Amino acid sequence: MTIQIYNTLTRKKEPLETVEPGVVRMYVCGVTVYDQAHIGHAMSALVFDVIRRYLEFRGFEVRHVVNFTDVDDKIINRANTLGRDPKELAEGYVTEFLRELKALNVLPASEYPRATATMDEIRQFIAHLIDSGHAYEAGGDVYFSVPSDPDYGKLSGRNLADMLAGTRFDVDERKKHPADFALWKAAKPGEPFWPSPWSDGRPGWHIECSAMNLKHLGSQIDIHGGGNDLVFPHHENEIAQTESLTGEPFARFWVHNGMLQIHTRADDGSIKIEKMSKSLGNVVTIGQFLGQHEADVLRLIVLSSYYRSPLLYGDEIAADQERKLARLRGALAPAHGGADAGTAADQLAAVVGGTRAHFVAAMDDDFNTAGALAALFELVRAINTARDAGVGGAPFEAAQAALRELAGVLGLTLAAPEATAQQAAPFIELLIELRAELRKAKQYALADMVRQRLAGLDITLEDGPQGTRWKATK
Repeated sequence: MTIQIYNTLTRKKEPLETVEPGVVRMYVCGVTVYDQAHIGHAMSALVFDVIRRYLEFRGFEVRHVVNFTDVDDKIINRANTLGRDPKELAEGYVTEFLRELKALNVLPASEYPRATATMDEIRQFIAHLIDSGHAYEAGGDVYFSVPSDPDYGKLSGRNLADMLAGTRFDVDERKKHPADFALWKAAKPGEPFWPSPWSDGRPGWHIECSAMNLKHLGSQIDIHGGGNDLVFPHHENEIAQTESLTGEPFARFWVHNGMLQIHTRADDGSIKIEKMSKSLGNVVTIGQFLGQHEADVLRLIVLSSYYRSPLLYGDEIAADQERKLARLRGALAPAHGGADAGTAADQLAAVVGGTRAHFVAAMDDDFNTAGALAALFELVRAINTARDAGVGGAPFEAAQAALRELAGVLGLTLAAPEATAQQAAPFIELLIELRAELRKAKQYALADMVRQRLAGLDITLEDGPQGTRWKATK
């Protein structure tokens, strides 16, 4: 079956056909590094990580580029507030975000270009647009002429008349048309700047991505991704300036993920759903999430929802995914027996084959990760049933290997967290209390079994006048 992908540009699913056979060129808009990244940023990274992993599973070579916007009004304002150098501030957040992506088991991109490292290409890009009549200089700034592109609005489905009536544009008398957007901005006092034929200044936001795309992936790419909040104006403007320069279609597929929303339950049981924002005080950083949950939990939250739909996040949702994660891990427990158990083993093998087919069918249908997860849980059920039936040996191991492999395609590690003795302390104390009650009831054999089992876990009990103490021997 051919992979079908929903294309925002055409508003329908289309078969994946790449510019270069066997190769997918994928560019995903990254973060503007002026603050700590939050789980909304993580959600987008996880969505495109899964898309990449699945394309590679299906045999494609994926050239995956994710940019960092490291010069921007927000970065400059934040640096001024903190009394720090904007470049140093931005690079610190880049390092932190990359460390968090690694903790989330997100595969490293092929390239992580920065806007500040693409200045030569940006200036050349702008110069060509001026020469071709698609851009003009005005008082040190450079603007793209929106009316020069007759196809402007094709991604968002807007036309210029509608935009003028329903969109707020920056008022600037130097613009030839209200919808024209900045390609280059003359620097204000105290701002970082780069020299150019027009002024000492810096690039506009939209031109950065077009230049980085052209530099690292070429004039035509297969997938351009990002959040659906970028459709207009960012991606619309990228299309306009890139296609005005190259004269050919820019990206074959425009793929957009939905936004994250916070799900909370009030004391009266009512549900409240709201956007995540600093003004509402409900922003959850990636670091905060990883301090409370495992990385696989966030990935399961993302996988359980359709990537184009809004993603709900809350404590109840996280707890539900923790239970699902435990079910997946439970299927990797050892077999009770060593036999292939005849018919039961054959039934397990049949489910393994069916799981692969259902998994691929779901993912081929616009990366339906919820359907792919459902296939995995069918396999989990079959593995647990086979274990209870005494299936072991090669058939059982093959089923578990299939679960690990397909879960890995989704980026799930299913690795059990390393529990420290301190984390296990409440449970150890409970067992010590149980052992004391058993001894009072003269159930010495059971009391000794508790001691022996704890010893097997490198926990030593020491009985004394003040009671029983324990210590970890490893």
